[in-house]
Amino acid sequence: MAGYCDIALGHPLHGPYHDDEYGFPARDESVLFERLLLEINQAGLSWELMLKKRETMRAAYDGFDVDRVAAYGEVDRERLLADPGIIRNRLKVNAAIHNAQVVRGLRDSHGGFAEWLEAHHPANPDDWKRLFRKTFCFTGGEIVNEFLMSLGYLPGAHRDDCPAMACIRRAAAPWLRVSG
Repeated sequence: MAGYCDIALGHPLHGPYHDDEYGFPARDESVLFERLLLEINQAGLSWELMLKKRETMRAAYDGFDVDRVAAYGEVDRERLLADPGIIRNRLKVNAAIHNAQVVRGLRDSHGGFAEWLEAHHPANPDDWKRLFRKTFCFTGGEIVNEFLMSLGYLPGAHRDDCPAMACIRRAAAPWLRVSG
């Protein structure tokens, strides 16, 4: 079976994501929140669909601005559920709003989402899953694994011989700080 490195090569959607984002560390709150929402919305669907809907999701969720999404009420919830450009699943929309509120709270408890991730790093995959399940909603094991791999907190985003892997090493992905 071909891995993501093989599938992404030259693909108009997967290629840029694979080459420039997947496995690379990020600290910007809106980027972290976007990645979490994309992974949550991908559950049961394809990653290619998420990449296709990414820009319309960005518009629908106010640029993945945590404060704006955290303040969404029933009117916004209904607007999202009626938007054909996003995944119109009530559980996933509710999770976006709830998780934005959680991320906003992480500013008080840890200084922010990135700091919260760093405070728990390194952790093994099972500990990460328990932590996410306790902290966020709609974050099952696969969602957590992919989210953490996408940000370089867990290894496995790329093959060792993938050209993107050399860039990830230079960017000092968190998992490399532990395992060298």
